[in-house]
Amino acid sequence: MLVVNEIDLYYGASQALRKVDIVAEKGKVTCILGRNGVGKSSLARAIAGRHPIRGGNIMWEDKNISTMGPADRARAGIAYVPQGREVFSQLTVQENLYTGYAPLKRSQRSISPEIFDLFPVLKSMLRRRGGDLSGGQQQQLAIARALITRPRLLVLDEPTEGIQPSIIKDIQNVITILRQQGEMAIVLVEQYFDFARALADNYAVMDRGEVILSGRGDEMIEEDVRRHMTV
Repeated sequence: MLVVNEIDLYYGASQALRKVDIVAEKGKVTCILGRNGVGKSSLARAIAGRHPIRGGNIMWEDKNISTMGPADRARAGIAYVPQGREVFSQLTVQENLYTGYAPLKRSQRSISPEIFDLFPVLKSMLRRRGGDLSGGQQQQLAIARALITRPRLLVLDEPTEGIQPSIIKDIQNVITILRQQGEMAIVLVEQYFDFARALADNYAVMDRGEVILSGRGDEMIEEDVRRHMTV
């Protein structure tokens, strides 16, 4: 289980997160919702260790990881798919996948056939450069690369951004399969309400760096949530 407890995060003198609490459980999807600029991506980066927190703590599997760097968090089973995907444009698809080996022991460095079951399009594109893929294909590659690290916590930052509807549906199916397997907790940062509602076991809505609504996904009131997701 991931427990984020009253964390504060700053960029210089500007406070991006204020006393934020969330929980992510194994076999469940926790969705973080809200408009642009409310702190969703900052929360994802804080969980992944990409940006230090100034207050509160982050607990993962009963261990305080608040001061742990991103590489150590990856070795601890935390995988992060950033907004914008960050695919290596000059590397082939296969080489991009190999970068997922970094936190693994040598004996674990292999690509499971399940990766290509989840993302069959990648198998036919192994020799194509990452920069030559469409946005949707790059997103699938970024998620596949994260899964190669064998995570127990998967943090996805706006995986539907700039993606065509058919691939959004494919990504939704992949997240559903991963949840059903029950082997990882999933934190999903998202602005696309229908996508989030279809997947959320739990949700938190953010505004101005704070969580202002939270609860179980099946108790989500659409009108209340949408009010905090529109400009």
